[in-house]
Amino acid sequence: MIHALTLILACQLAGEALTRLFGWPAPGPVLGMALLFVLMLASGRVAALVQPTGEGILRHLSLLFVPAGVGVVGHLQQLGTYGAGFALVLIVSTVLALAVGAGAFVIVARLTGNRDKSDA
Repeated sequence: MIHALTLILACQLAGEALTRLFGWPAPGPVLGMALLFVLMLASGRVAALVQPTGEGILRHLSLLFVPAGVGVVGHLQQLGTYGAGFALVLIVSTVLALAVGAGAFVIVARLTGNRDKSDA
C-alpha cells in the first residue's frame, strides 16, 4: 500500500510540477491523474499495484468530504446571508450537469451506433 500511495502522490506531484513549470491552465492533480492512467495502460504491473489502494480510497471517499463539511459549519453566518444564492447556483449547476451528461451520452450512443431498438 505504501508503494502504491507513493506512486499516486508522485504522479500528482509530477502533474503539479509540470503545470507550474509550463504555466498550463490545467490543474496539476488532473495532469498527474492522466500521467498515472498512462502508466497503468503501459504497465499491467503498475495497474495491479495501484488497483487495491485505489479501490480502498474510493471505498472511503466520503471521509474526504469531512474538511468541506467543517468549512461549511465554520461559515454558517455567510451561508445564512447568501443561502438563497447558493441554493440557486446548486440547483442550476446540477440541472446543467445532468443535461450535459445526458446529451453527451446520447451523442456518443449515436456516434457508436448503440441506439435503442425502438429508435430504428
